[in-house]
Amino acid sequence: MADLDELLDEVEKKFCVAAPPRADANKAAKKRSPSGVSEDIDALLEDLKEDRHSEAAGAQSGREKKKLQPQPAGTKCCPVFLGGSSVTNGLGTMLSKRSCDQLRCTSCDFRVLTFDDCEWDDSCDYLFFRNNMPEREKLRAKLKRRRGSRSYACQCSWFTAAEAADLRDHRRLRWVCGKHRD
Repeated sequence: MADLDELLDEVEKKFCVAAPPRADANKAAKKRSPSGVSEDIDALLEDLKEDRHSEAAGAQSGREKKKLQPQPAGTKCCPVFLGGSSVTNGLGTMLSKRSCDQLRCTSCDFRVLTFDDCEWDDSCDYLFFRNNMPEREKLRAKLKRRRGSRSYACQCSWFTAAEAADLRDHRRLRWVCGKHRD
């Protein structure tokens, strides 16, 4: 398990801009669900292999090490942020805490819907979302107007945010960034 933690740290350093060091890597690894992150890890490892291959080829031909370039389309937030309606949507990084608008649930495999200036009613429950997802009009029945808030929901989970919040602080939510396109 320690090798996996070291590999994840290397991937974070390579792909996450100014990511904080992982203090509790062993604790986090024990809490992680292998099935929920295996596809993301495989994709990151493949990208890492390609980068190492291209760096080795560049060194052999005497070219300089490649410089940082703008993030290409199809990149993921790192880390993923949620936020109220005052938080800008888009690709989130440690430097630009944008609210991810491409969230997908790894538990129910639904895209996460958002509603600006609303909060979920206290009477919301799992069956309500299970029966009414993804029909926005039906979901609006349990929304209350709340300026500055943004409500999120998939088929199995729901959340209301008033300010920027790191998704890692909300472990019950099984949401990941589904990649930003351009």
